[in-house]
Order: sequence, then structure tokens, then C-alpha cells
Amino acid sequence: MKISTDWLQKYFEKPLPSVEVIADAFTFHSFEIDGVEGNILDVKVLPNRAADCLSHRGIAKDLSAILNIPIKYDPFREPLEVFPTTDKLTVEVDSDYVLRHTGALVKGVKVGASPAWLKDALESLGQRSINNVVDVLNFVLLDIGQPSGAFDVGKMELENGVVKINIRRAKTGEKITTLTGEEYTLTEEMFTFTDAVGGSLLDIAGIKGGLTSGVTESTTDLFISVGNYDGTLIRKASQKLKLFTDASQRYQNRPTPELTAYGMHAILALLKQVAGGELVGVVDVYPKKPAQSAPVIVSLIRINAILGADFKESEVTDVLRRLDLPTTVAGTVFTVTPPFERTDITLPEDIVEEVGRILGYDRVQAVELSSTEAVDQAKFRGIERVKDFLVERGFTEVSTQSFAKKGEVWLANPLDKTKPALRTTLAENLKEALLKAKLYAPITVAPNVESKVFEVGTVFSKDSERIAVQTSEPVPDIPEIAPDGDFVPKRYVLSPYKPFSLYPFIVRDVAFWAPDTTDVESTRSNIMQNAGPMLVRCTLFDTFSKEGRTSFAFRLVFQSDESTLTDEEANGWMASVTLWLTSQGWEVR
Repeated sequence: MKISTDWLQKYFEKPLPSVEVIADAFTFHSFEIDGVEGNILDVKVLPNRAADCLSHRGIAKDLSAILNIPIKYDPFREPLEVFPTTDKLTVEVDSDYVLRHTGALVKGVKVGASPAWLKDALESLGQRSINNVVDVLNFVLLDIGQPSGAFDVGKMELENGVVKINIRRAKTGEKITTLTGEEYTLTEEMFTFTDAVGGSLLDIAGIKGGLTSGVTESTTDLFISVGNYDGTLIRKASQKLKLFTDASQRYQNRPTPELTAYGMHAILALLKQVAGGELVGVVDVYPKKPAQSAPVIVSLIRINAILGADFKESEVTDVLRRLDLPTTVAGTVFTVTPPFERTDITLPEDIVEEVGRILGYDRVQAVELSSTEAVDQAKFRGIERVKDFLVERGFTEVSTQSFAKKGEVWLANPLDKTKPALRTTLAENLKEALLKAKLYAPITVAPNVESKVFEVGTVFSKDSERIAVQTSEPVPDIPEIAPDGDFVPKRYVLSPYKPFSLYPFIVRDVAFWAPDTTDVESTRSNIMQNAGPMLVRCTLFDTFSKEGRTSFAFRLVFQSDESTLTDEEANGWMASVTLWLTSQGWEVR
């Protein structure tokens, strides 16, 4: 998330240090920093903290704890205004999807350009200013992390002056055009905001607003929507639509439903300031109110045991104070009641992590590992012996999954539904690998991979598992996989790593008659010299002799790292090879 240090400063009385110092503080105590540009930090917020830290408020609270600088204002600790209710707005919800929905009806707003402070705040983070109403919603999203929406009531149909909203499951095939002009076809796995009277779709709920009800300069009356939705359903809908927004990112990380009331409070206060208007009333639908967070209990002994540290009770108490985690202490046992926004704190280990990162993991002393008995490597030397034996005889090793179509051990939740069991033999998967290898044989390391492959792997029976070897063709005298302490693996000369090409290869074969005395390696070297710059392999794959002559057949593989080669290019290089062969007086077949 992009974070402005100027924006953060509004949460503090004391001047903050430089952006570089702030970046280092986060790096060593909270989050990775993906980049710094001017006074903007690109903070990598991980999923466990996304519920509260995809916002300037959340980042400011964490910075306050790290630097031990008190925060001057926390919107989540301010008393909430009690809003008037209204019978001019109704919101019907599907409780399978909606965890909470807070809706407001506001009349008489004046839509126009945003004031300079609001426009500058958004544009500093790369956000485009649209109008004062939309900008307020975006500001609140970035400030406290609550997504929201605003809809033009003048574009809806009312029933006896009542705005009726239905948040329902979409019907398969329903279409909606979003605010940015793209049309999406919905399925029953998705949810929508609907004008319950007119039936028009207003919004892909929790993801993106619709074009037909968008706020324009002619808008005077607003329906403000601040909701909280099932994170899993949001994620699935976003993935299916390939539509990922700031709102969907936050909802799929499951912020607390309690946040909606604070979001509505902030939006209505800012709207009054920048767009005027009169609040008619607020409707709050809360079908799934979660239980209050249970206290988390952890002792100082456990904290130090897990961290391998020797922190004092006073140090831990101070960390919990800095993090604004309400705590009672009895002796050296801490009982922490997480505030509503800290949905990540549920276990004693969560408290241990908070203490460790704030005090600094650099304070954990390095300790030498206790001595352990040496692992018997004989079994592994035996496996390597078998592999070397087969490689020396022209085989190429492959590695396949341990799953199979049938077996004696069945998986409760298989990754591949077509292979729900653990294999009892290597043969089935090796056969599939062999078929695939034939497609890519020309570009693989071993020239005869299309016929000679093997695998060493684990097979499973109902009672045990063991190591087995499978080859694609019979091989006499394969060593057994057994302890073999005297075996010393061969030494290999490693070549530098070369990235594989993203472009397809072209294969050409050339066969020719030459004297029986022809030197193969010299001939191969000359073919390679005449085959052009895109040749990546040249392999002798067949010979036979007749009447004092030998037919040699070479396979040439061409491939570029920069583009897809054409047949015309390959034909030109092969013509050069043919010209050289005929210049030797040999007959090209």
C-alpha cells in the first residue's frame, strides 16, 4: 500500500523522522518496504495485518508503537455519534453474504471539485480526483481502511418516496456496466446491489459500482453504502470476474464489521464539510454480529521461552501499552483484550510475536545448537549409486508426483481429483512422463530421452512405504538400493546455468552416406559450424552400414532466445549444412 508520511504526520503532534528512518523502522519491526519515492512509502502489508493496516490509521498506530511516539488522535477510540433513523430508506440483505450494512440517505448535496487539501492528499498517492463526493469515499478508504459507495438517488425508482435497496445473489447472465465502462456478466456466485423498486443493478457488491447510478455534478440526493461482506465470496467473485479493486482487496482480508460504523461517521462528517447536504437518516443492518474478542492470556515465562529471550515484565508491559492493547497483569501473567480492529490477535503466540517484533529480534541472543547424532548416509549413497549406474547407460532421470489413479492409500482431499491415491508403483506415472518426454525430446539434455528414462521414488502400501526404481526398458544388473558405505559418487563438471528460451524450437534431420572411416565428432563439429547461430543441439541419432559406406543421421535443433524462428530461416541454415556435406563428396539422402 502507498503511504504518505505527510498524511501520517496528521496523526502525531511530534514531528516524525525522515522517510528513510521510518522505512528502516518498519523493515526491522513490521513490514517490508517495496520502495520509497519522495515522501511516499510502498508498504508490503501481509494478510495477517491487512484487516487493520491497509490504511494510514493502521500504519500510524504501528509506527507509534515502534518509535514510541504517542498518537494524538485515533478515530477508533472516539465516541460515535448516534445517527437518526429513517423510514425513507430500507435495505434488505442476503445474510449469507452481508455481515453488516450501514446505509445513509443524504439530500441536498452540491457535487463539484474537491478542496485543495483533499485533492492533494489523493493525488500524492497516485489517485485521480473525481469530485468531492467520490473523493471523500476514497479518502476514508485510504485513511481508515473502510470501502464504501455512493449512489445517485435521482437515478433510482422510489416507492412512495422510499429508497429501497436489495443486496441479493445475482442471477446467472445478468450484466452490469461498471463506473469505468466495462461490462461484466454475473453468475449466482456473485452478489449485487439492486434498486428494489426499479430492478436495476447498482453495484457488484463489495467490488465495484455501476455506471447507471454513478454520482455526477447534477446529483443532489445520495444513498451512501458502507458494508462488510464475506471475504471468501468476495475473493471468488473477483477471481472469476478478473476484477480486483481496493475494496475487494480489503474485504477478502476480513476487516471487522465494527469498522462500518466508523466509516459512515467519517464519510458523513467529511461530506457535510465539502459538499453540504442534510442527513435524512441511517439504517444499520447487522445480521451476523460477531462475539466479542476473547481475552488472550500469556505468561512472561512462555514469552521468553518461545523467543529464546530474557525480557523483563516491565518491557512487555510497555510494549502492550505502546500497541494500545488493553492489558491486566497479575504477577508475570498478561491478560490482553484485543481491540475490535486487531482481528489477528487470538492466540498467546500472537502476543509473543508482537513483543518480539517491537522490542526487536536483534535482542534475541544466538545460541549454539545442541549436538546431534550424525545421520546415516548409506541409504542415500545407495540411491545415488543406482542413479549413476543408469545415467552411465544413457538413461535420463525424471521425477513425477506420488499420486495415482488407484492404490492402497486414498487421500481425503486430493489436489488432483483424477489421481486420488498414493502410488503403489512407479510404472504408471513413468509411462505418462515418457509420452510427454517424446514431445520435448529434441531440446532435452539427453538425446535418447524419448526411449530411456527412469525414476527413483517412494511407493506406498497400506502398511508401509519404500524406495523403488522403475526404468522405461529392461536393464540387467541394476544395483540394489541398499546400504553401501563404500560407494563414492562420480565427480561431475558443472556447466554454468543458462536460462531456457520462451520460444518454440524447430527440429531438422539430415542423413548422408559417408565412408566407414568418417570421424563422427569431427563431422558433427563441422555441421555445427555451418548450421548458423540459432543451433542449440546437434545429435547423432542413427547409423547403419552397407557396402563399405555408413549412413549417418544427425538431428539439429534450432531455437532463439528472442523470437519465434520461421521455417524459412531453418531451411536456409539446413541448405548451408547440405552444401558443406556435398562439398565433402558425400551423398545426402
